[in-house]
Amino acid sequence: SYQASHDALTGLLNRYELENRLKRLLLDARERQRTHALCYLDLDQFKIINERCGHVAGDELLRQLAAVLREEILERDAGVAVSEQPTVARLGGDEFGVLLEGYSVIEATRIAETLLRRIEDFRFLWQGRRFAVSVSVGLVPIDATSDSASGLLRAADSACYAAKDDGRNRVHVYRIDDAELVRRSGEMRWVNRIRRALEDDRFYLDYQPIVGIRQGSRVARPQVGGPQARQPQGFVEFLLRMEDEAGERIPPDRFMPAAERYQLASQLDQWVVSSAFDWMRQHPQQLPLCSINLSGQSLGDLDFLRFVLQRIEATGVPPSNVCFEITETAAIANLAQATHFIKTLRALGCRFSLDDFGTGFSSFAYLKQLPVDFLKIDGMFVRDASDDRFDLAVIRSIVRIAGVLGKRTVAECVEDARVLRRLETIGVDYAQGDGIRPPQPLEAYESSEPAVSPELGGLQPSGSQLSLPF
Repeated sequence: SYQASHDALTGLLNRYELENRLKRLLLDARERQRTHALCYLDLDQFKIINERCGHVAGDELLRQLAAVLREEILERDAGVAVSEQPTVARLGGDEFGVLLEGYSVIEATRIAETLLRRIEDFRFLWQGRRFAVSVSVGLVPIDATSDSASGLLRAADSACYAAKDDGRNRVHVYRIDDAELVRRSGEMRWVNRIRRALEDDRFYLDYQPIVGIRQGSRVARPQVGGPQARQPQGFVEFLLRMEDEAGERIPPDRFMPAAERYQLASQLDQWVVSSAFDWMRQHPQQLPLCSINLSGQSLGDLDFLRFVLQRIEATGVPPSNVCFEITETAAIANLAQATHFIKTLRALGCRFSLDDFGTGFSSFAYLKQLPVDFLKIDGMFVRDASDDRFDLAVIRSIVRIAGVLGKRTVAECVEDARVLRRLETIGVDYAQGDGIRPPQPLEAYESSEPAVSPELGGLQPSGSQLSLPF
């Protein structure tokens, strides 16, 4: 009976027992019109402890934090009847739950903030190293209007993630009209759809050409004007797409925010890398330089780096034909991990492109540290470059700095010939956009795209036998 209701690692009650008690409090709230509260606690950055010190250290941290929670609750409510003492439980992983029987929202919030400060003051010692720990707390009131135990847990979980979004180490109280939680509820529905799409293999790849435009180069100048325009030589970017249950195509801006927020981005990145490498292996005679987008989560994930290395070895795809595209915000936010990731794969011959460049000018200071090959100028500066003097000045500055650092530039979102001509005269190396050619299904590539011509020359990847047009 004890094992059925308690967590083996921490000795606290388990999720099953907390749900049973939550149902009893919900019934009490309806019958006696009493108010209770549920706190949902999630440790911040627990993954760092596991990665740096191992899972044994992570387990010990959870045991010590369980003792801290138990001690704080028992000390605070020593004079309360046993039947009304708060319930402390481990919900799984690094998540804990606290049931506060007979507490108003104001009283429960005060206790949640006390728990937060108590954990903030705690220091975890492991093999001579000290680690600070913090926690995010979601609090939901339990009253006669509450729906169900499972609904309360979902609401508390959403409130907890809202606390993390607000900066972590804080308490977020659930409200029915909370706009942030309404948004999060919509994202949770996307999470379920993403998982089902992965299970049903309903993701696919489009591609979009990236073409050479710099004056004086031997790369053919693109013709703007739609699908019938002659396609010059360059390289291609793979673009992830999702198909719903009815066969409708869903663009990434609808599902990627939820994937990134709920730690599914790396799974999608793995799918993209596997699919792209499989396609590249099947088209060795037509193989261009292929650009693959990666999320910030993948940059800091050593398991993902190992996965990429394994796929390169298993498929035999030449690393010199692979370009990984990362956003500047993700690279700067994970600078040490991003640099390690980039250097490891560049040593094999892979290339890297820094996407959305120019959105944060502090990033100029980081360029000397980030060993990337391409700077992809953000489309917000490109769309009106033929008329907007500020946008034009921004692009010129990026081109000049890229030239000093030996990097090439790519302008995205090129939609008309005037912009294209202006970019060419400024000295931008490559262009991409619907005005040149909109994204196409990857299966159409074989019949419509020329292979990259080695005669175009350019920089030679370290250890590579293939010259590429950049």
